Amino acid sequence: MTRRYWNINLEEMMEAGVHFGHGTRKWNPRMAPYISAKRKGIHITNLTRTARFLSEACDLVFDAASRGKQFLIVGTKNKAADSVARAAIRARCHYVNKKWLGGILTNWSTTETRLHKFRDLRMEQKMGRLNRLPKRDAAMLKRQLSHLQTYLGGIKYMTGLPDIVIIVDQHEEYTALRECITLGIPTICLIDTNCDPDLGDISIPANDDAIASIRLILNKLVFAICEGRSSYIINP
Repeated sequence: MTRRYWNINLEEMMEAGVHFGHGTRKWNPRMAPYISAKRKGIHITNLTRTARFLSEACDLVFDAASRGKQFLIVGTKNKAADSVARAAIRARCHYVNKKWLGGILTNWSTTETRLHKFRDLRMEQKMGRLNRLPKRDAAMLKRQLSHLQTYLGGIKYMTGLPDIVIIVDQHEEYTALRECITLGIPTICLIDTNCDPDLGDISIPANDDAIASIRLILNKLVFAICEGRSSYIINP
């Protein structure tokens, strides 16, 4: 795997609050190796380890992107949703930032059917055909389109299973993580002190409740993906 310098700065991570974990009562003992201290009733994440695993994750996504691999970013809680969408769009990745519909990956044939329906409805709307239908029919199809846009809009161009899935908040996105494990899809998980570090292929210990922390981690990964994509374009 290519080793590169990703400018991962401990001071920058501290300013973003990456080191703040959950309360000491709400933790997973398996996170002990990633915790450096307790302060005012909360665990403090060891940022040196965060930097190490974030660097490994950046190396992984760079190499994958340089070989034309596809990524899916998953983060559905309110604090993560906007950052997930922006990061994914910037790096031309697929994303899910609303509710995870069970079986998106493990029942891919059904997801594919939904995506075909979604694309057909978008085309019908673009061509103005929905407005020519009876009001009741048009209203029903527009509701369907709105629902599909909300939950599948970020994967509308996905034509097959992703090669790597990036998960923001392993605890919140456990269903998505289990689907990846079932299918053998490599995962990069942002894990707080209440998570299990052994479930993801690369687990990055970090604050998954602060928008600044989520954004910083995603920005580093997305930069690496963009760099990898540039390399793929130059040397196909």
